[in-house]
Amino acid sequence: MITLLRIAVRNLLQHRKRTLLLGAAIAMVTLLLVLLSALLNGMQATMLKTATTLMSGHVNVAGFYKVTSGMAAPVVTDYAKIKEIVKKETPGLQSVVLRGRGWGKLVSDVSSQQSAVTGIDIEDEKNFREVVQVAHGSVDGLKNPHTILIFQSVADRLEVKVGDRLTITSQTFRGASNTVDVEIVAIAKDLGMFSSFSSYVPQDTIRDLYLLDKTTTGALQIYLKDADQAEAVAVHLESVLAKHGYRMMDRLAEPFFRKFDMVKREDWTGQKIDVTTWIDEMMFMRWVLIVMRALIGILVSVLLVIIVIGVMNTLWMAIRERTREIGTLRAIGMDRRVVLQMFMLEAAVLAVTATAVGVGLSVAVIAGLNAAQVPVSKGFQMFLMSDTLHLIVDVPTAVRSLVIISVVTTLGALQPAWRAARMQPVTAMHAN
Repeated sequence: MITLLRIAVRNLLQHRKRTLLLGAAIAMVTLLLVLLSALLNGMQATMLKTATTLMSGHVNVAGFYKVTSGMAAPVVTDYAKIKEIVKKETPGLQSVVLRGRGWGKLVSDVSSQQSAVTGIDIEDEKNFREVVQVAHGSVDGLKNPHTILIFQSVADRLEVKVGDRLTITSQTFRGASNTVDVEIVAIAKDLGMFSSFSSYVPQDTIRDLYLLDKTTTGALQIYLKDADQAEAVAVHLESVLAKHGYRMMDRLAEPFFRKFDMVKREDWTGQKIDVTTWIDEMMFMRWVLIVMRALIGILVSVLLVIIVIGVMNTLWMAIRERTREIGTLRAIGMDRRVVLQMFMLEAAVLAVTATAVGVGLSVAVIAGLNAAQVPVSKGFQMFLMSDTLHLIVDVPTAVRSLVIISVVTTLGALQPAWRAARMQPVTAMHAN
């Protein structure tokens, strides 16, 4: 095998131009595969962190309260007891935050717009401070009652700045109209489509708007050490809460605001708890990632087919050029199996070397792009929920790319190598 390896390396070096061209093509395919994988990983990580900070926890314990069968409020009553159960029973728990849920009209002196109004306790929101980039003012202002944080697109539409006042108007869960006046203490940079209809106020402001007492919240957002365990944790918490006597809603993979009509049609009153995951609450993200994976898969498949065809054509050329050499080797006793191994080994050496170079280049390019903080277009920001591009490459991805391309490229050499091994020595030696 060592001798065959030496022959393979010598043959590759002897035909440097052909080797460099094919090797460069394989390296470029590897580079693209790793870059596309890093882009997908980066998009998923960025969208997950941003969306689960602004809109949803990894797991959410929420629900609806019905005073009458036809009137539903997205609230959890006496949440402190549920919070204690969640803290005690959630495996891999990182943190739990409270969020108020509301929808109303923001009214300025010159304009108005509908907005989701989310109640937060800013002192408990470490992730919120990391994700939301404040352009004007400070998120610490949300420690004060009747204050609000809005995004730049909302501020532009309402023609307001930090220090101005807005009126939030909405219907209470009993059907009456109510308003609260709030002061703008922070204007944040836009974070995609979500920022165009979102605002944040202290929890007590939400309670004042909807006339709720301090034992009530909208949802308990649960953050895990491993977000991939969200579904298993959700199923576990459903079982635990049911054992503690809470009435549970049937699992439905929909965001809470799409469940209102269904809940209103159901004939029950009182509290029911709804446990969801971040995937349930943000189905649009799931479809974006599915489409991205499909597009990347198609592109990579096309590139691999092109490389396999290139390898096969190159080896066909090599066999024609080396026909007499193959005949001589067969004449001095080299059997067909060894000839086959020689050509396959040559393809394998080229493939492994080129893919390793491609992986190394891709890691360097990714590091450079992350360091450069490449800005993304407004259209892309709508889905990415970030104003800069962030790529993530991990060791398993790089190794998997190296193995896949090396194996596929090597297998592409199988048929021409098999044909070389079947040459008759006399015919090969007398070929022109």
